[in-house]
Amino acid sequence: MELKSLISNLKSQIRPYRDVIIFMVTLLVANFFWKFTFVGDEDGERVTWFGMDVTAPFEMMSCHIASAVYWLLSLGRDTVYMVGDHTIRFDSGSGTTIIWGCSGLKQSFIWMCLILTVQGGWIHKLWYIPLGWGVCYGFNILRIFLISLFIEFHPEWFTILHDYIFKYLFYAILFGLWVIFVEKIRPNASKH
Repeated sequence: MELKSLISNLKSQIRPYRDVIIFMVTLLVANFFWKFTFVGDEDGERVTWFGMDVTAPFEMMSCHIASAVYWLLSLGRDTVYMVGDHTIRFDSGSGTTIIWGCSGLKQSFIWMCLILTVQGGWIHKLWYIPLGWGVCYGFNILRIFLISLFIEFHPEWFTILHDYIFKYLFYAILFGLWVIFVEKIRPNASKH
């Protein structure tokens, strides 16, 4: 009887944090699933998923992202040029290469997992998931644009910008979108 009471008490204490716990577990599981099932070389030449070649969508997105970032950079600079389909260079000698991991597809996958695992109406998930994908796409272009802009004259900033600041800002944006769904959209769904 005491164990039942303890479990019941624990459940009631955890209940207010249930959504956040599900968010964290989903984020970790989706991230580890991606890291252990998608394998690509550093040059972005080949990407596999469970051993199957899935390079095409990553190649397409990497080329598209590089082209979009180049276009944005060239609006205000005549010191930028493209080298091939993936590399943006500056007259200063610095540059960046957009590889498969910069496609934003991982964050889009994680976003979908986050919304699919949270409680809420499916009708709202059907429009909110693509909305989140649009935000992921837009932020990814902005992220690479800003990194490229900063490293034109400060190439030593690349690691801190890419691996720390913008990486975690990306996850903060996903969390913010998730909070909007949980706090604003999901409660309104129950009123209809």
